[in-house]
Amino acid sequence: MKTLTYSSIALCAAALALSACKSEPETFNTGTNDPMAAELANAGNVALPPMLRASTTYRCKDNSLIFVDFMTDDVTANLRTERGGPITGLKAPEAGQPFVSADGATKLEGAGETVTYNGQACKAG
Repeated sequence: MKTLTYSSIALCAAALALSACKSEPETFNTGTNDPMAAELANAGNVALPPMLRASTTYRCKDNSLIFVDFMTDDVTANLRTERGGPITGLKAPEAGQPFVSADGATKLEGAGETVTYNGQACKAG
């Protein structure tokens, strides 16, 4: 009789546990209300920074070296006056125009085998 009692208790406990469960699957609302939806819809396009097109070392008339990284947008260049030195960002108003630093102290003209750096001719190589 004890076996029957323990079996009955176990069966009742299982039935009670199952009766507490819903027969329908539980659904989760991941939310359709994005708090930034309006801001994102009205946001403008993001301009990615230009990529490196060419990195060239130039030797100038005074025997100094300059290191120039030309970017793919054709209006941006990075200039270093020593290997691994600080970078001076240069911008041109439009492609083909001279590159100038933000403070106007540095000017670079050209982008091929020869450039003019602050009025001094420099050759690639």
